[in-house]
Amino acid sequence: MTKAEDWEDTLGELSRRRQHAHQMGGTERLAKHHGKGKLDARARLEHLLDKGTFREFGTLVGGDIAADGIVAGSGLIDGKPVMVGAEDFTTLAGSIGPGGNAKRFRLAELALRDKIPLVMLLEGAGFRPSGEHYGRTPTDLLAQAQCSGKVPTIAGLLGPSAGHGALVAPVCDWTIMSQQGAIFTAGPPVVKESTGEDISKEDLGGPAVALASGVIHNLAGDDQAVLDDIRRYLSYFPASAWSYPAALPADETTEARTTAELLDIVPRGNRRVYDIRRVLDVVFDRPDWFEVQPKFGRAIICALAHLGGHPVAVVANQPQVLAGSIDADAADKAAHFITVADSFHLPIVFLADNPGMLPGSRSEKSGVLRSGARMFAAQTAATTIKLHVTLRKAYGFGSMVMSLLGFDNQSATFAYPGATMGAMSAAALSKASHADEDVEARLRQMEVEASFRSASHLGFDDLIHPEETRNALLAALQRGVYSRQAAPEPVSRTAITP
Repeated sequence: MTKAEDWEDTLGELSRRRQHAHQMGGTERLAKHHGKGKLDARARLEHLLDKGTFREFGTLVGGDIAADGIVAGSGLIDGKPVMVGAEDFTTLAGSIGPGGNAKRFRLAELALRDKIPLVMLLEGAGFRPSGEHYGRTPTDLLAQAQCSGKVPTIAGLLGPSAGHGALVAPVCDWTIMSQQGAIFTAGPPVVKESTGEDISKEDLGGPAVALASGVIHNLAGDDQAVLDDIRRYLSYFPASAWSYPAALPADETTEARTTAELLDIVPRGNRRVYDIRRVLDVVFDRPDWFEVQPKFGRAIICALAHLGGHPVAVVANQPQVLAGSIDADAADKAAHFITVADSFHLPIVFLADNPGMLPGSRSEKSGVLRSGARMFAAQTAATTIKLHVTLRKAYGFGSMVMSLLGFDNQSATFAYPGATMGAMSAAALSKASHADEDVEARLRQMEVEASFRSASHLGFDDLIHPEETRNALLAALQRGVYSRQAAPEPVSRTAITP
């Protein structure tokens, strides 16, 4: 018998066990899964990653339970390494056993150790009922929490996700759900047993519910669209907080250019409505910028874009919604987005056009001041490059959360001539003070002259013509990136979040 023949039985056993793991829940369950228009766990990883780059670990974990319900490993996205885990719903509903728990912990541990992003594809029933005692075995959430702010963490919800598995998503920087996704603390059967409420998984935690609550950030049509958007989202980020985001190669889209179109897009009158998205289309390199959480807190637009080839985060008031007033949901969304951008050294561009925080009893009951303070704490604590433009108006605390306040460590602050600012609008001040017609007229005139008066005291760096918007921001950004003379590292935060 040759030495090679000595290996045959052992290697044959390895091949058999691998084949069992690769078969996942078996032909019948896979067919049922595919029949719903879904990709299985392994096909999801194949679509997400660069072709042929997936390297699995823990293949044999679980023994007879294929991969113990989660496929885990590493691969490349656009040539850059990531750690990836995909719950396998065809195997015991993607539930978590002791081996799967260890694999999830290992994924986060390696992501942090190797300083690379962590992507989790979720469709599972949470911890598996078992007679085994987990004891003090570290859970994946402990390791994932240690990743926060150090490596990008992303969750894709591709089906129902309940219990412990569902907690992975809100702990991540960014989450995206397919139309067949759902997320909840406990699924409909447990809800029925515990509370008597009879409810479908869609009504309990489907896309409409998860978007309205802000638990997830983005929605995509199917598995493929979710995975494509994950690739796109990651393209704006560095591998970790120990590196800077990479700029795109220079081409005609990254060059300086005037933005005369803004004269037609941004109305001169403060009460006229326009879509701030059209401003982003013109100011940034291309109109293919990526909006984060578009269905939640719609009074603020949060987006990832490129300026001169550099990835940037954009926070912009949306005059089409609540006249641009900042409500609690918009402030909460922006606070999270700003913190993520700052953690990974993306410059932040603020485009302000708001009459302040949203007033009223409903707004107060929603905690608008707390949420506004949360956004203010996030932006004022940010150490990354900050650029600001006031397009038409920025009043009171609404101007401060949008980084207009002087001496707030901005790299540049600009305003359009005629932009109005102050504690409140002239109309509101007139009503609050019961001003007569002459006083009200003077207040309105002072409001019109506010930008020039502020510029005369260096209230911001300069008044700019709308057609100079892109070039002013681009020049400031190109200067600002020279601050990157020290090696990047994770941001240290001391502010207590309101």
